[in-house]
Amino acid sequence: METTTSEVLISRLADWGVDTVFGLPGDGINGLMEGLRRNTDKIKFVLVHHEEAAAFMATAYAKATGRIGVCLATSGPGGVHLANGLYDAKLDHAPVLAITGMQETSVLGTGYQQEVDLTKLYADVAVYNQMVVNPQQLPALVDLAIRNAYAGRGVAHLCVPNDIQVAPAEADPYQHVAPANPPATAPIYLGPPVRPRDEDLERAAALLNDGGKTAILAGIGARGTGPLIEALADTLGAPVVKTLSGKMVLPDDSPYTTGGIGLLGTAPSEELMGDIDTLVMLGTNFPYTKHLPQPGAVKVVQVDVEPSRVGTRLPTDVPLVGDVAATIEALLPRLRRRTERMHLERYQGAMGEWRQKMAALQDPERDPIAPQYLAACLDELAADDAVLCCDSGTIATWAARHFTIRGDREFYLSGNLATMAPGLPYAIGIQHAFPQRQVITLQGDGGFAMLMAEFNTACRYRLPITVVINNNSSLGQILWEQMVLGYPEHGVRFESPQPDYAAWARACGGFGVHIAKPGDLRQALAEALAHPGPALVDVAVDPNEPPMPGKVSYEQAKQFAAAFLHGQPHKAAIATTLFKDKLTQLRGE
Repeated sequence: METTTSEVLISRLADWGVDTVFGLPGDGINGLMEGLRRNTDKIKFVLVHHEEAAAFMATAYAKATGRIGVCLATSGPGGVHLANGLYDAKLDHAPVLAITGMQETSVLGTGYQQEVDLTKLYADVAVYNQMVVNPQQLPALVDLAIRNAYAGRGVAHLCVPNDIQVAPAEADPYQHVAPANPPATAPIYLGPPVRPRDEDLERAAALLNDGGKTAILAGIGARGTGPLIEALADTLGAPVVKTLSGKMVLPDDSPYTTGGIGLLGTAPSEELMGDIDTLVMLGTNFPYTKHLPQPGAVKVVQVDVEPSRVGTRLPTDVPLVGDVAATIEALLPRLRRRTERMHLERYQGAMGEWRQKMAALQDPERDPIAPQYLAACLDELAADDAVLCCDSGTIATWAARHFTIRGDREFYLSGNLATMAPGLPYAIGIQHAFPQRQVITLQGDGGFAMLMAEFNTACRYRLPITVVINNNSSLGQILWEQMVLGYPEHGVRFESPQPDYAAWARACGGFGVHIAKPGDLRQALAEALAHPGPALVDVAVDPNEPPMPGKVSYEQAKQFAAAFLHGQPHKAAIATTLFKDKLTQLRGE
């Protein structure tokens, strides 16, 4: 059997260390599927139910491993379905290769069935975007695509027409008229060593040594540098604030951190941003600038590996273009340790009070179940090296505040796209990458319902993921966002009949249980986490529990009250829940 172009492409993926491809077959990629069949000893194909899920899985795989994630879809609608997951990869800077099919070259431009120009569609999402039109381009375009995905920390796209897929690997159909041979490349990428210039480090050290009250804001770009960040914080006497994407950068029980920032953050972090002279930004492009100091109010040192992002959110006094670890290592010997610890100690005390308030909200007696209690139970029972995949919405607030990073725990979500539905596909992608680790997804019912078919994918591959649904029968985040604008909620609650997600899990062959009483919750979670295959716990939580900001502003309170005055339909239940929250916090003081 002669070697095809598709075999060359798939074999080259294996040369790059690719071991898993997530996708859904179609008649536009039959040649590529045959290439995968002939390379089953090298690469595993994971069959999904929706191409969007395949892109999310590839994105999560890339985020968790640092290696290229690969997804595959057929021409036309299959490629269209990938787009949302690919934008997640783009905006969170994950290296992903998308491979799509295309109609055979002889009919391109004729309006053939399912003819969608995917290279045009992907022009905005991809850092490398090519259609293969000659077998001689392979395997070089695979090398260039993956190299660009790594270098650009984003999406690369190869679109392969049907006839090219099945062409003989050595086919050379056209006369060569250019003074060049067909490309010959190697499956190699080596990232550049990135250390700021000495003169920039000296400027930064001079500013920080005379920086007054200082804070550190750490994002996901500082991943893996926790001990170095603590050393920097100790030297500067600086509390450390974490973005949501950067939650796992530093343990939540670190004596230096004040936790998160923004609407999902903590009151100490919010207060800290208005009580500093200097801000050090490490590997973050945090977009919510209303939660940062006013421009010009503080001195700013920003560290980022991408020069174009330095100074995007605040005017930067000293930009340091470099890897966070290499930069801190080079900076520390140039800094004087501050003996004055009052600034740091003040916020350590504030965090102690904040943790007590959050613990009080984790009330096991509340009925309906408090979502804070659900997150706290999961936090207590999860392994110290668990991976938590979180969806977007109010669920992110409960995870941010009540699921603690400790030991070797990791935390992933759609950071910048903030799309709904990636939680389950993320868990599947990461469990494939790390089959021995405990992988959990914490989702709202709205996000889970979007791609719930992928629970069947988990069952088919016998993946021991645990799905926990924070079921408030609503699009909770949108509900509260409407009210904060002063509008009564509208079109955000899923009325009866309610779907039975636990029955769906059991129908797929997994563990499934529905919990409505707080006394049953802990045992159900323990059983799900111990189950050797896919497990799902659907938890009916209080639908009227608001994800309150760490520090409520006057404007937010005024608009919230306006929503009540304008006819908020569940105002009595919401008021009762807020009263219970305040009462439990007072009891905990």
